Amino acid sequence: MSLDTVKRFDRIVAILVQLQAKRIVKAQELADRFQVSLRTIYRDIRTLEASGVPIISEAGVGYSIMEGYRLPPVMFTREEAGSFVAAEKFMQKFVDKSLGSYHESAMYKVKSVLRGAEKDWISALESQIVVDPSRELFNKKLPNALEILFESVAEKKQVFLKYHALNSELPSERCIEPVGLFHENSFWYVLGYCHLRNDYRQFRTDRMLMIKRTQHIFTKKHGTIDEYRQKDETVQKTKVKILVDKNIARYINGNRKYYGFVSETVKGHQVEMTFETSDLENGFPRWYLMFGDYAEIIEPESLKIRVKDILNKMAAKL
Repeated sequence: MSLDTVKRFDRIVAILVQLQAKRIVKAQELADRFQVSLRTIYRDIRTLEASGVPIISEAGVGYSIMEGYRLPPVMFTREEAGSFVAAEKFMQKFVDKSLGSYHESAMYKVKSVLRGAEKDWISALESQIVVDPSRELFNKKLPNALEILFESVAEKKQVFLKYHALNSELPSERCIEPVGLFHENSFWYVLGYCHLRNDYRQFRTDRMLMIKRTQHIFTKKHGTIDEYRQKDETVQKTKVKILVDKNIARYINGNRKYYGFVSETVKGHQVEMTFETSDLENGFPRWYLMFGDYAEIIEPESLKIRVKDILNKMAAKL
Protein backbone atom coordinates (compact mmCIF):
# COMPACT_ATOMS: atom_id res chain seq x y z
CA MET A 1 0.00 0.00 0.00
CA SER A 2 1.49 3.37 -1.04
CA LEU A 3 1.96 6.30 1.32
CA ASP A 4 -0.57 8.34 -0.67
CA THR A 5 -3.16 5.59 -0.19
CA VAL A 6 -2.56 5.57 3.58
CA LYS A 7 -2.87 9.35 3.73
CA ARG A 8 -6.11 9.23 1.77
CA PHE A 9 -7.52 6.53 4.06
CA ASP A 10 -6.64 8.60 7.16
CA ARG A 11 -8.20 11.69 5.60
CA ILE A 12 -11.45 9.89 4.73
CA VAL A 13 -11.75 8.53 8.26
CA ALA A 14 -11.10 12.04 9.64
CA ILE A 15 -13.77 13.47 7.32
CA LEU A 16 -16.26 10.90 8.63
CA VAL A 17 -15.42 11.85 12.22
CA GLN A 18 -15.95 15.54 11.42
CA LEU A 19 -19.26 14.82 9.72
CA GLN A 20 -20.42 13.00 12.86
CA ALA A 21 -19.23 15.87 15.07
CA LYS A 22 -21.10 18.71 13.30
CA ARG A 23 -24.58 19.15 11.88
CA ILE A 24 -23.33 20.80 8.67
CA VAL A 25 -19.81 20.72 7.23
CA LYS A 26 -18.83 22.78 4.19
CA ALA A 27 -16.57 21.34 1.50
CA GLN A 28 -14.25 24.37 1.74
CA GLU A 29 -13.94 23.82 5.49
CA LEU A 30 -12.74 20.26 4.85
CA ALA A 31 -10.39 21.36 2.07
CA ASP A 32 -8.84 23.99 4.35
CA ARG A 33 -8.40 21.56 7.23
CA PHE A 34 -6.70 18.85 5.17
CA GLN A 35 -4.97 21.26 2.77
CA VAL A 36 -6.29 19.58 -0.35
CA SER A 37 -8.36 20.76 -3.29
CA LEU A 38 -12.16 20.86 -3.39
CA ARG A 39 -12.02 18.20 -6.13
CA THR A 40 -10.22 15.86 -3.72
CA ILE A 41 -12.87 16.45 -1.04
CA TYR A 42 -15.66 15.72 -3.54
CA ARG A 43 -13.92 12.45 -4.45
CA ASP A 44 -13.52 11.49 -0.77
CA ILE A 45 -17.21 12.20 -0.09
CA ARG A 46 -18.20 9.96 -3.02
CA THR A 47 -15.99 7.22 -1.55
CA LEU A 48 -17.82 7.46 1.78
CA GLU A 49 -21.19 7.36 -0.01
CA ALA A 50 -20.10 4.30 -1.99
CA SER A 51 -19.18 2.55 1.26
CA GLY A 52 -22.72 3.00 2.60
CA VAL A 53 -22.46 6.18 4.68
CA PRO A 54 -25.75 8.10 4.16
CA ILE A 55 -24.44 11.61 3.39
CA ILE A 56 -26.85 14.39 2.53
CA SER A 57 -25.45 17.16 0.35
CA GLU A 58 -27.09 20.48 -0.41
CA ALA A 59 -25.63 22.99 -2.85
CA GLY A 60 -24.50 26.15 -1.10
CA VAL A 61 -25.04 24.65 2.36
CA GLY A 62 -22.74 21.67 2.87
CA TYR A 63 -22.70 18.03 3.89
CA SER A 64 -24.45 16.25 6.74
CA ILE A 65 -25.01 12.66 7.82
CA MET A 66 -28.54 11.30 7.94
CA GLU A 67 -30.03 11.72 11.42
CA GLY A 68 -29.61 8.62 13.56
CA TYR A 69 -26.62 7.17 11.71
CA ARG A 70 -23.66 6.55 13.98
CA LEU A 71 -20.50 4.43 13.91
CA PRO A 72 -18.83 2.96 17.00
CA PRO A 73 -16.34 5.36 18.67
CA VAL A 74 -13.07 5.85 16.83
CA MET A 75 -10.04 4.71 18.83
CA PHE A 76 -7.62 7.40 19.97
CA THR A 77 -3.87 7.32 19.55
CA ARG A 78 -1.63 7.56 22.60
CA GLU A 79 -0.72 11.15 21.71
CA GLU A 80 -4.38 12.12 21.31
CA ALA A 81 -5.18 10.53 24.66
CA GLY A 82 -2.32 12.47 26.25
CA SER A 83 -3.73 15.75 24.89
CA PHE A 84 -6.91 15.10 26.91
CA VAL A 85 -4.92 15.52 30.12
CA ALA A 86 -3.81 19.04 29.20
CA ALA A 87 -7.32 19.92 28.03
CA GLU A 88 -8.83 18.68 31.29
CA LYS A 89 -6.34 20.61 33.43
CA PHE A 90 -7.07 23.83 31.54
CA MET A 91 -10.82 23.29 31.73
CA GLN A 92 -10.59 22.85 35.49
CA LYS A 93 -8.89 26.21 35.91
CA PHE A 94 -9.98 28.40 32.98
CA VAL A 95 -13.75 27.89 33.00
CA ASP A 96 -16.34 28.31 35.72
CA LYS A 97 -17.43 25.51 38.06
CA SER A 98 -20.53 24.55 36.09
CA LEU A 99 -18.84 24.21 32.71
CA GLY A 100 -15.90 22.46 34.34
CA SER A 101 -18.17 19.78 35.77
CA TYR A 102 -19.75 19.17 32.36
CA HIS A 103 -16.29 18.75 30.83
CA GLU A 104 -15.31 16.34 33.59
CA SER A 105 -18.39 14.25 32.84
CA ALA A 106 -17.59 14.28 29.11
CA MET A 107 -14.01 13.23 29.81
CA TYR A 108 -15.19 10.16 31.73
CA LYS A 109 -17.11 9.13 28.60
CA VAL A 110 -14.09 9.72 26.38
CA LYS A 111 -11.81 7.78 28.71
CA SER A 112 -14.28 4.88 28.79
CA VAL A 113 -13.58 4.05 25.12
CA LEU A 114 -9.79 4.15 25.43
CA ARG A 115 -7.70 1.02 25.20
CA GLY A 116 -5.88 -0.14 28.30
CA ALA A 117 -2.49 1.24 27.20
CA GLU A 118 -3.96 4.70 26.56
CA LYS A 119 -5.71 4.66 29.96
CA ASP A 120 -2.37 3.88 31.60
CA TRP A 121 -0.75 6.71 29.60
CA ILE A 122 -3.34 9.19 30.91
CA SER A 123 -3.08 7.94 34.50
CA ALA A 124 0.70 8.40 34.44
CA LEU A 125 0.33 12.03 33.31
CA GLU A 126 -2.67 13.26 35.31
CA SER A 127 -0.91 13.81 38.64
CA GLN A 128 2.19 15.29 36.99
CA ILE A 129 0.58 18.26 35.20
CA VAL A 130 -0.53 21.41 37.02
CA VAL A 131 -2.20 24.53 35.60
CA ASP A 132 -2.19 27.53 37.93
CA PRO A 133 -3.65 30.78 36.47
CA SER A 134 -2.37 34.01 37.98
CA ARG A 135 -5.82 35.60 38.28
CA GLU A 136 -9.35 34.78 39.38
CA LEU A 137 -11.26 34.50 36.11
CA PHE A 138 -14.76 34.42 37.60
CA ASN A 139 -16.75 35.69 40.55
CA LYS A 140 -16.93 32.62 42.80
CA LYS A 141 -20.55 33.49 43.61
CA LEU A 142 -21.43 32.89 39.94
CA PRO A 143 -20.49 29.23 39.32
CA ASN A 144 -22.51 29.01 36.10
CA ALA A 145 -21.71 32.30 34.32
CA LEU A 146 -20.21 30.68 31.21
CA GLU A 147 -22.99 28.11 31.02
CA ILE A 148 -25.62 30.88 30.94
CA LEU A 149 -23.66 32.90 28.38
CA PHE A 150 -23.17 29.85 26.13
CA GLU A 151 -26.91 29.19 26.26
CA SER A 152 -27.66 32.82 25.46
CA VAL A 153 -25.42 32.84 22.37
CA ALA A 154 -26.85 29.53 21.10
CA GLU A 155 -30.53 30.22 21.87
CA LYS A 156 -30.47 33.96 21.00
CA LYS A 157 -31.90 35.05 24.36
CA GLN A 158 -30.85 38.10 26.36
CA VAL A 159 -29.21 37.86 29.80
CA PHE A 160 -29.50 40.20 32.76
CA LEU A 161 -26.25 41.44 34.31
CA LYS A 162 -25.32 43.30 37.43
CA TYR A 163 -21.92 44.60 36.41
CA HIS A 164 -19.25 46.66 38.12
CA ALA A 165 -17.26 48.43 35.42
CA LEU A 166 -13.64 49.26 36.15
CA ASN A 167 -14.18 53.01 35.77
CA SER A 168 -17.42 53.17 37.76
CA GLU A 169 -17.87 53.59 41.51
CA LEU A 170 -21.18 51.72 41.59
CA PRO A 171 -22.38 48.61 39.73
CA SER A 172 -25.03 48.94 37.04
CA GLU A 173 -27.86 46.69 35.88
CA ARG A 174 -28.26 45.95 32.21
CA CYS A 175 -29.67 43.49 29.70
CA ILE A 176 -27.30 42.37 26.97
CA GLU A 177 -27.39 40.24 23.84
CA PRO A 178 -24.14 38.26 23.93
CA VAL A 179 -22.47 37.98 20.53
CA GLY A 180 -19.58 35.81 21.69
CA LEU A 181 -16.85 35.19 24.25
CA PHE A 182 -13.09 35.37 24.05
CA HIS A 183 -10.15 34.82 26.40
CA GLU A 184 -7.43 37.42 26.22
CA ASN A 185 -4.72 38.72 28.57
CA SER A 186 -5.70 36.27 31.32
CA PHE A 187 -9.40 37.25 31.36
CA TRP A 188 -12.65 36.03 29.82
CA TYR A 189 -14.61 38.73 27.99
CA VAL A 190 -18.16 38.80 26.66
CA LEU A 191 -18.86 40.98 23.65
CA GLY A 192 -22.51 41.88 23.45
CA TYR A 193 -25.12 44.46 22.52
CA CYS A 194 -25.96 46.45 25.66
CA HIS A 195 -29.51 47.83 25.89
CA LEU A 196 -28.44 50.33 28.53
CA ARG A 197 -25.83 51.92 26.23
CA ASN A 198 -27.57 51.05 22.93
CA ASP A 199 -24.24 49.89 21.58
CA TYR A 200 -21.80 46.99 21.63
CA ARG A 201 -19.67 46.64 24.75
CA GLN A 202 -17.17 44.21 26.27
CA PHE A 203 -17.73 42.77 29.76
CA ARG A 204 -15.14 40.99 31.88
CA THR A 205 -16.54 37.89 33.55
CA ASP A 206 -14.73 38.49 36.85
CA ARG A 207 -16.53 41.86 37.19
CA MET A 208 -19.99 40.33 36.90
CA LEU A 209 -21.82 40.44 40.24
CA MET A 210 -24.99 38.73 39.00
CA ILE A 211 -26.12 36.99 35.84
CA LYS A 212 -29.58 35.61 35.08
CA ARG A 213 -31.33 34.02 32.14
CA THR A 214 -34.27 35.85 30.57
CA GLN A 215 -36.94 34.88 28.06
CA HIS A 216 -36.38 38.00 25.96
CA ILE A 217 -35.19 37.11 22.48
CA PHE A 218 -32.49 39.09 20.66
CA THR A 219 -33.74 42.30 19.05
CA LYS A 220 -30.94 42.35 16.50
CA LYS A 221 -29.22 39.97 14.14
CA HIS A 222 -25.55 39.96 15.11
CA GLY A 223 -22.49 39.02 13.08
CA THR A 224 -19.62 36.87 14.26
CA ILE A 225 -17.41 37.91 17.14
CA ASP A 226 -14.43 38.11 14.75
CA GLU A 227 -16.25 40.72 12.67
CA TYR A 228 -16.78 42.98 15.69
CA ARG A 229 -13.25 42.54 16.97
CA GLN A 230 -11.88 43.44 13.54
CA LYS A 231 -13.92 46.66 13.67
CA ASP A 232 -12.10 47.56 16.89
CA GLU A 233 -8.83 47.31 15.00
CA THR A 234 -9.94 50.14 12.69
CA VAL A 235 -9.97 52.65 15.58
CA GLN A 236 -7.37 55.36 15.03
CA LYS A 237 -4.14 54.46 16.79
CA THR A 238 -0.86 56.20 17.55
CA LYS A 239 2.52 54.72 16.73
CA VAL A 240 4.79 54.37 19.77
CA LYS A 241 8.46 53.43 19.88
CA ILE A 242 10.37 52.69 23.08
CA LEU A 243 13.82 51.33 23.96
CA VAL A 244 13.92 48.76 26.74
CA ASP A 245 16.95 47.18 28.41
CA LYS A 246 17.32 43.65 27.07
CA ASN A 247 17.36 42.13 30.57
CA ILE A 248 13.99 43.73 31.33
CA ALA A 249 12.34 43.24 27.93
CA ARG A 250 11.74 39.54 28.49
CA TYR A 251 9.64 40.29 31.59
CA ILE A 252 7.12 42.41 29.69
CA ASN A 253 6.67 40.05 26.74
CA GLY A 254 3.68 38.38 28.36
CA ASN A 255 1.32 41.38 28.28
CA ARG A 256 2.76 43.68 25.63
CA LYS A 257 0.28 42.40 23.03
CA TYR A 258 -2.52 43.93 25.09
CA TYR A 259 -0.93 47.36 24.60
CA GLY A 260 -0.67 47.07 20.82
CA PHE A 261 2.72 45.44 20.29
CA VAL A 262 3.74 45.32 16.61
CA SER A 263 7.43 44.43 16.35
CA GLU A 264 10.85 44.57 18.02
CA THR A 265 14.47 45.02 16.97
CA VAL A 266 17.49 44.19 19.09
CA LYS A 267 19.93 47.10 19.29
CA GLY A 268 22.97 46.18 21.35
CA HIS A 269 21.95 45.89 24.99
CA GLN A 270 18.49 47.28 24.26
CA VAL A 271 15.35 46.21 22.43
CA GLU A 272 13.44 48.72 20.32
CA MET A 273 9.72 47.95 20.48
CA THR A 274 7.03 49.39 18.24
CA PHE A 275 3.37 49.62 19.32
CA GLU A 276 0.08 50.86 17.87
CA THR A 277 -2.07 52.11 20.74
CA SER A 278 -5.41 53.91 21.05
CA ASP A 279 -4.88 54.90 24.69
CA LEU A 280 -2.10 57.41 25.26
CA GLU A 281 -3.98 58.97 28.16
CA ASN A 282 -3.90 56.16 30.71
CA GLY A 283 -3.44 52.61 29.46
CA PHE A 284 -0.08 52.76 27.72
CA PRO A 285 1.67 55.42 29.86
CA ARG A 286 0.72 53.73 33.14
CA TRP A 287 1.92 50.38 31.84
CA TYR A 288 5.17 52.01 30.69
CA LEU A 289 5.78 53.40 34.19
CA MET A 290 5.99 49.82 35.52
CA PHE A 291 9.41 49.48 33.87
CA GLY A 292 10.12 53.07 32.82
CA ASP A 293 13.36 53.36 34.80
CA TYR A 294 14.81 50.74 32.43
CA ALA A 295 13.37 52.24 29.25
CA GLU A 296 13.32 55.31 27.01
CA ILE A 297 10.52 56.79 24.89
CA ILE A 298 11.59 57.46 21.32
CA GLU A 299 8.21 58.68 20.03
CA PRO A 300 5.72 60.32 20.22
CA GLU A 301 6.44 63.47 22.18
CA SER A 302 2.87 63.43 23.58
CA LEU A 303 3.65 60.19 25.41
CA LYS A 304 6.70 61.75 27.06
CA ILE A 305 4.56 64.70 28.21
CA ARG A 306 1.85 62.42 29.60
CA VAL A 307 4.34 60.25 31.52
CA LYS A 308 5.96 63.38 33.01
CA ASP A 309 2.53 64.65 34.04
CA ILE A 310 1.73 61.43 35.88
CA LEU A 311 5.14 61.43 37.60
CA ASN A 312 4.71 65.05 38.71
CA LYS A 313 1.32 64.28 40.24
CA MET A 314 2.84 61.28 42.05
CA ALA A 315 5.76 63.36 43.32
CA ALA A 316 3.39 66.03 44.66
CA LYS A 317 1.76 63.44 46.89
CA LEU A 318 5.00 62.09 48.39
